[in-house]
Amino acid sequence: MLTKRIIPCLDIKDGRTVKGVNFEGLRDAGDPVELARRYSEEGADELVFLDITATLEKRKTLVSLVKRIAEEINIPFTVGGGIKTVGEIEELLKAGADKVSLNSSIVRDPELITRASEAFGAQAVVAAVDARKEGDHWKVFISGGTKATGLDALEWMKETEQKGAGEILLTSMDRDGTKSGFDLELLSQVNEIINIPVIASGGAGTVEHCIDAVKQANADAVLAASIFHFKEIEIAHLKNKMGEAGIPVRLT
Repeated sequence: MLTKRIIPCLDIKDGRTVKGVNFEGLRDAGDPVELARRYSEEGADELVFLDITATLEKRKTLVSLVKRIAEEINIPFTVGGGIKTVGEIEELLKAGADKVSLNSSIVRDPELITRASEAFGAQAVVAAVDARKEGDHWKVFISGGTKATGLDALEWMKETEQKGAGEILLTSMDRDGTKSGFDLELLSQVNEIINIPVIASGGAGTVEHCIDAVKQANADAVLAASIFHFKEIEIAHLKNKMGEAGIPVRLT
């Protein structure tokens, strides 16, 4: 089994880190540069930065903030939000990002995945999928979770792999911010049909939730926000507990 990753997520709005529940009711969670530095020092395996209102506000990701964060950390860094072109991807990679997270733009233009993968390598392209359960199926939402697409989430994730994505960041909108645990059914079904790594997002509230995502649903990484931002769980403690559960993790 490959080493499993712990990934804090910085949701950015107006230059600040925020966190809500089910994509709503955002509250301030601190300065993103300070949080990034802290997570790098505490042993996070990677960091994700999502400019969550960039698409809605029809603007590009905050490149200057990406540069400031990149200067403070020494771990892989994924950036997303409002990215629509290969040129914008190149700008963010030059600013210090290691990967880009693409969501709304690839639903509107799926070939952007292929163009980005061919230009920068599949390892730099993360397909972000915001999924909500409707009946017996999960559907894809875009624009910060505000717009339904009608796309079947499982079929869409399979397509992103085929088009060249190197990784999937899968957020359960139903679980987001609830701390009720990851959607193990969704994660399990995705991992049965694709071969690229899947990052579990949405619902982390306890150490056990993270262990379950890996052991029961085969997640390659667990992403969380508020439990780390507000120091409800320390990264080192989480890694130690995952290690005790027989999960290979990188210990610092």
